[in-house]
Amino acid sequence: MTDDLLPAARDWAGADPHDGDRAEILALIEAGDVAELGRRFAGPLTFGTAGLRGPLRAGPAGMNAAVVTRAAAGLGAWLTASGSAGGGIVIGFDARRRSDEFARISASVLAAAGFAVQVLPRALPTPVLSFAVRHLGCAAGIMVTASHNPPDDNGYKVYLGDGAQLVPPADGEIETAIAAVGPAREVPLSDEWLTLDDDVAADYVAAVVRALEPARVASRGSLRVAYTAMHGVGAETTRAVFAAAGLAEPVSVPEQDEPDPTFRTVAFPNPEEPGATDLLKALAVRVHADVAIAEDPDADRCAVVCDGRQLTGDEVGALLADWLLRRGVRGTYASSLVSGSLMHVVAAAHGVPSEETPTGFKWIMRAGSDAAPLVYGYEEALGYSVSPSVARDKDGISAALAVALLAAELKESGRTLLDRLDELAVEHGLFVTGQLSVRVEDLSVISDAMARVRAVPPTSLLGRPVAFADLALESPPVDAVRLLGDGVRVIVRPSGTEPKLKAYLETVVPVHQDAGLIAARGRGEDELDQLRAEMSTALGL
Repeated sequence: MTDDLLPAARDWAGADPHDGDRAEILALIEAGDVAELGRRFAGPLTFGTAGLRGPLRAGPAGMNAAVVTRAAAGLGAWLTASGSAGGGIVIGFDARRRSDEFARISASVLAAAGFAVQVLPRALPTPVLSFAVRHLGCAAGIMVTASHNPPDDNGYKVYLGDGAQLVPPADGEIETAIAAVGPAREVPLSDEWLTLDDDVAADYVAAVVRALEPARVASRGSLRVAYTAMHGVGAETTRAVFAAAGLAEPVSVPEQDEPDPTFRTVAFPNPEEPGATDLLKALAVRVHADVAIAEDPDADRCAVVCDGRQLTGDEVGALLADWLLRRGVRGTYASSLVSGSLMHVVAAAHGVPSEETPTGFKWIMRAGSDAAPLVYGYEEALGYSVSPSVARDKDGISAALAVALLAAELKESGRTLLDRLDELAVEHGLFVTGQLSVRVEDLSVISDAMARVRAVPPTSLLGRPVAFADLALESPPVDAVRLLGDGVRVIVRPSGTEPKLKAYLETVVPVHQDAGLIAARGRGEDELDQLRAEMSTALGL
């Protein structure tokens, strides 16, 4: 392997257009660090759940100037072959390290390939880019972001002309086109591209407010919201949306309000991670907030805290669906297969269709039909689309506005988000969801666990028979398995964005009038703990 590795590393360094990246590889060659070179040249990054993502490092298995150059060239070649030669492409970027550089590289490559390239004027949220693709009539869009990944990562999301992310076979075809690109140093570049002004961001703000009709909540101005951008790029746009909607300015966590690529106050800049919302919760107590909202760094997801408790993605997903349904919003309601079941039960009670899709918003946004177009979608990982007509991807900013309007509406009758969840539980049963999530250093742990559960799946969980389904055998194929029984449901899959194995757990507990919600919650948490233990054994963890 060493005999092939060192020549490959030298060839890559010789073709690398970036002085710093090239020096990084040459230093590893000089040091004879075969182990690190092996990691860097283990294979190219591939399009996963959210596009290309990887650590900022030189070599084909990292995010760097050469990889971005070749990705942009491959995308351009594919668009040309697909009939979009010379079309418009809009590019956005977040505030992570090298994001602006990667946006400029992409613009230069695609401009040289004959496309009309426009770049957003500054670091802006991902939903603004998704909106801009259709708003500007572009053939494609690129967002340079790694969303909520660790600080040393970056990424590259590609949207097509419909404003949604890539799905097969386009992703595989673009990967093939990238592989066919020659040395990165030889890819033509041009500075004939435009930097947009602030109009697109302002148009996005107006579109979000128009879609959610805040004037229907008369008392919205009295709501007090605590907020954090989690060192990301969402604060300015979120404040603009709240102001345009007639809400008071959110009270922001000062330490996390400005973009900071080191994400210095959190271990991981992901609102799902333990401790990530601690500063927000403390602020909410100090300012007596009615609700607290945390966006992730590129503001395409949001977490919600009410009365000191952080709601799960499934709880928020059901609440927002219920709110839209009570507002009379009819069409298709969709969620990913790893999300909970309550939303589907609520939709059925209102007589509207719902769909379960493969994981990722690239699939959720393709739900619906001409007769019942998609009007709402969510995934349990804190992603929500409350206005698909605005951005065809998850959108933490419009979701934050929707949560605030719902909280203001409930406050009018002295209720909170938690009270509405209780009402839904009494009506439909208590849907308790959770995860068994394992972060690994060695990816073989994940493949071994998936092989084990496929070979010897559990036949019962919580003492109830369960049916096993390998979703890799369905269409479209998904690397996941499902275990389904009466009031119990488990989905097991590798994460598409991080080195994690995840088991998504759900149990449904009836709420009996004599015992009530307290007893149901106790039973639900006990069953969830038992499910974690049973699945940990089944996966060999």
